[in-house]
Amino acid sequence: MKDLILLHGAIGSSEQLETIANNLKDEYRITLLNFTGHGGKQIPDEKFSIEMFAADVLNLLKKSRTDNADIFGYSMGGYVALYIARHYPGKLNRIFTLGTKFEWSPEISQREIRMLNPEKIKEKLPEFAEELSKRHSSEDWKTVLRKTSEMMTDMGNKNPLTDEDFKLIDNEIMISVGDSDKMVSEEESLHVSDLLKNGRFMRMTDTLHPIEKVSIKLITNALKDFFK
Repeated sequence: MKDLILLHGAIGSSEQLETIANNLKDEYRITLLNFTGHGGKQIPDEKFSIEMFAADVLNLLKKSRTDNADIFGYSMGGYVALYIARHYPGKLNRIFTLGTKFEWSPEISQREIRMLNPEKIKEKLPEFAEELSKRHSSEDWKTVLRKTSEMMTDMGNKNPLTDEDFKLIDNEIMISVGDSDKMVSEEESLHVSDLLKNGRFMRMTDTLHPIEKVSIKLITNALKDFFK
């Protein structure tokens, strides 16, 4: 049975991927991971970063003595997977990303972090605030948002992965994006898939950015087809 690791997105947790995991568990040995500071894990004093989250995956691989695991990375999870593929070749096998934001600049990061204001979320989206509170604990969710905003600011100032980095990745990779995704453009996704040595592109029909709004049947069938 093949190993498949599922990686969640920014301000998310592995719990969001459990339905996908349950639909794949008969064919793959599934591992779910909460990144540092997410899903109730202790929040560190240092900044959140792609490097930090990549270390989480590498530590998981070391503990499980697994190399060449396949990866499904949603949003930031996909970025982390490609970062590992670039800087730690041989650690991962095939990678499937969904809704991963590749284009970062100071303007883009500022636009994104405007949606991560805890007080505004609590005022205008109380149900989402409650969801975040349960996901990260009532004490930590605001800190998770603040640290994520700091990370996005850093990414806007210096993107951890450049066009030249993508050209050096050897892994077989599927870059997918929803046709109704308001955060990630088809253009940036196609751009990266074209830069990769073994990149492919998939447009998910009738698909928004939030993982909860992605058709389980659509994504699981796409994963099964890619990882078969």
